[in-house]
Amino acid sequence: MSLLFAIKDRGDLSELPPATQIFLLSEGAAIHRALVIVEELGIADLLADGPQTSDELARSTSSHARSLYRVLRLMSSVGVFSEVEPGRFALTPLSECLRSGTAGSLRSWVKMSGRSFWFSAMTEALYSVKTGQPVFAPKTGAELFDYLAAHPEERDIFNTAMKDFGQAVSSAVIQAYDFSAFRSLVDVGGGNGAFITAILQANPELTGILCDLPHVAADARTSIARAGLADRCAIAGGDFFHSVPSGGDAYILRWIIHDWDHDRALAILGNCRSAMHAAARLLLVETVLPVGEEFHPGKVMDFSMLMFLGGQERTEAEYTALLEQAGFRIDRIVPTASSFSVIEAVAA
Repeated sequence: MSLLFAIKDRGDLSELPPATQIFLLSEGAAIHRALVIVEELGIADLLADGPQTSDELARSTSSHARSLYRVLRLMSSVGVFSEVEPGRFALTPLSECLRSGTAGSLRSWVKMSGRSFWFSAMTEALYSVKTGQPVFAPKTGAELFDYLAAHPEERDIFNTAMKDFGQAVSSAVIQAYDFSAFRSLVDVGGGNGAFITAILQANPELTGILCDLPHVAADARTSIARAGLADRCAIAGGDFFHSVPSGGDAYILRWIIHDWDHDRALAILGNCRSAMHAAARLLLVETVLPVGEEFHPGKVMDFSMLMFLGGQERTEAEYTALLEQAGFRIDRIVPTASSFSVIEAVAA
């Protein structure tokens, strides 16, 4: 499947000549930059009330009209917008995802992907392929999370992107997984608290504990109190590489293990294992990669993890091996309506 799988009404791209397919793949950066530009200009928000011409959009965004038209024409050719008549553009289901403040919006994710700290690391990806080590730290002088802590503007963009992306995943998990068997849930690396807030709101009998680094936990305390859940969710500041709170019936880690290399992933899982009572459950919310050439969004993210943190996405067999090494056995894998699954494990 080509990178341009979003192209509408073009038939099977594999029918194109091989050289054309390679050309399109090689120009993926051009499509990315065009996507970032329409995000930066807020084009999707401007079209929320109906179609507009490229001239009208150019005036609203202080852009060169002909140049903006060329960007919108490209974006329409891959289905992001629709050129409903010559020079006049409308929203599509794809561009609805670029609107601000809407359910399922990925505008903040696109914004993050266009920042130099994110995009420039990809230009040095060969280093990671040659060495097996992330290139981000050698390029910037710090690991990703340390870099973000030292650059507040980039940190805020990153956190907003993770929050918005996580909302759709949270909804899918809550719909697919039954939490009613548990009385208490520990959210390991719970960030700003949005995930455990959504779970607690959907499960009124459940109580929670959120643990994350102290400065992150402080922000989570505020957001959880604002949601009216301060009496049902305790906050624990700490480092999951050292320990996690004990006593939970279930320990949930959403998109945490994929961040880290093998040894650090084992350290986190080992600390969870030490904190869990015999009947507790471990719940990993992660992508589970299909084996073979089938396209999966996780295979794209896996390449990014190679460059940024040294983590990885894994197949079911790879998760089985990792968890066994940490003292767990997979009981079941629950798919969701998103590309994520809930991997439920118990102490071996």
